[in-house]
Amino acid sequence: MSGSWKKYVLWFAQEHVDFRQAEITSLLRICNIQMKTCSPNHNPERPFWIVELQNDEAAQKLASRSMSLRCIFELWAHSALGLHAFHQQLRDHIAFNRALLEQHFQADKTFKVTVETYNKHFSQREKVEKIETMNYLPIEGQVDLRNPDVPFLYVEFWGMDPMDVPDQPYDVLFGRWIADGSRDMINEISLKKRKFIGNTSMDPQLSLLMANQALVQKGDLVLDPFAGSGSLLVAAAKFGAYVIGADIDYMIVHGKSKPTRVNQKVREKDESIYANLQQYGCGGQFVDVLIADFSRSIWTNNIVFDSIITDPPYGIREATERIEFKTKRKTTVMTEDAIHYPSTSPYQLCQMYRDLLQFSAQHLKLGGRLVAWFPTLKKDYSADLLPRHKCLVLVADSEQPLSGYSSRRLLTYEKVSDGENSLDAFEMPGALVENYRERYFTQLLEDNGTRKDRRLALREVGRREAMERGKEQQPDGKWRFPERKPDE
Repeated sequence: MSGSWKKYVLWFAQEHVDFRQAEITSLLRICNIQMKTCSPNHNPERPFWIVELQNDEAAQKLASRSMSLRCIFELWAHSALGLHAFHQQLRDHIAFNRALLEQHFQADKTFKVTVETYNKHFSQREKVEKIETMNYLPIEGQVDLRNPDVPFLYVEFWGMDPMDVPDQPYDVLFGRWIADGSRDMINEISLKKRKFIGNTSMDPQLSLLMANQALVQKGDLVLDPFAGSGSLLVAAAKFGAYVIGADIDYMIVHGKSKPTRVNQKVREKDESIYANLQQYGCGGQFVDVLIADFSRSIWTNNIVFDSIITDPPYGIREATERIEFKTKRKTTVMTEDAIHYPSTSPYQLCQMYRDLLQFSAQHLKLGGRLVAWFPTLKKDYSADLLPRHKCLVLVADSEQPLSGYSSRRLLTYEKVSDGENSLDAFEMPGALVENYRERYFTQLLEDNGTRKDRRLALREVGRREAMERGKEQQPDGKWRFPERKPDE
């Protein structure tokens, strides 16, 4: 321990492992606290990190927004040399720091010891036996299993491989609980209970992780230019930001799209993004959701956002579309008083991300962040494939596997320059991105995915063949040759 710094253990939930480092780094900046890793062989994939923080207050701040942390506890002893060495270290720690620790052992303080394991299961009897091995602790208070004044944690780490469990634990840790993470918020905004969801509504934990990586704070103005059903707006609003969204799909913005819940035939009249924010007590954070084509910017040049968080469509579950502008209008097609429904054309991924990074370089505040998903085929991935811009620095790249051959990566960019000469400095190898949809379904057939995946791939093959033969998709969903007029 150096100076007044104290050792703590960050105990993580074992999911979305690749997102831990980016989230913790972002929270340290949001909370304006410093942290040091104690181990020279620090492994972010381990379920616990041993770190140094300045005090308990810093640990509580860090846990108060983290979606990855289960809890933080103050480390009193740990050993990778076996149980005997662990108990000796714990005895020495108590003896050396008795004056500081005395307040936790007083008779008027209730306590509880929780036994945790990783990669090994203990029965209740075995847990009690572990607690009894620490009968040398000078605790004078009574046990309170529900609401103790001083909770303790005893943790045994048995490696990462469930097929290779060692005879003895790799590490044993003990300490005083400080704070739980904010994982209750994940259940609070669960999609199962949400008023309005769509086909691609974002998982609540990932939504909150994105808001953390975007450094979202109370009073910020946050934009999602591909809002869909507004999951990312909900996450940002929960942290106190004012949220504004846009989407090209009129039906989803107005809550009139086809219901995605099982057995729901028709959407309720009050389903909307605003209804979701009201459901979670964030109605006052809602600015607006606009119907807009992102390829044709509707924003004034001087508008500035604190963060942009978004999940652009990839062309798999949702179409990548943009409004098609025609230079000539056929007089036989429509009249001046006819209702005009603009046609759409494919919005190529490379152009979409070019527009997204260009927009961010122009409209983010200096130091503001863009957090966006990017689809990849695993065999194609390399760091050179990712979109880049001279005004934006890529500060985090985390992978979420989707299948054996595909994944999506959460890219976090920070604006470091707003020089006018840099606004067109976009770089991205378009060859591997432009035909992502076609290569996705081709790989799907080659790798023989799940039955649902195979059925989806075959449907895509049939769609292409029907188009090549001149068929058109009818309102009932079937493909037929267009009817010829009698005089043709």
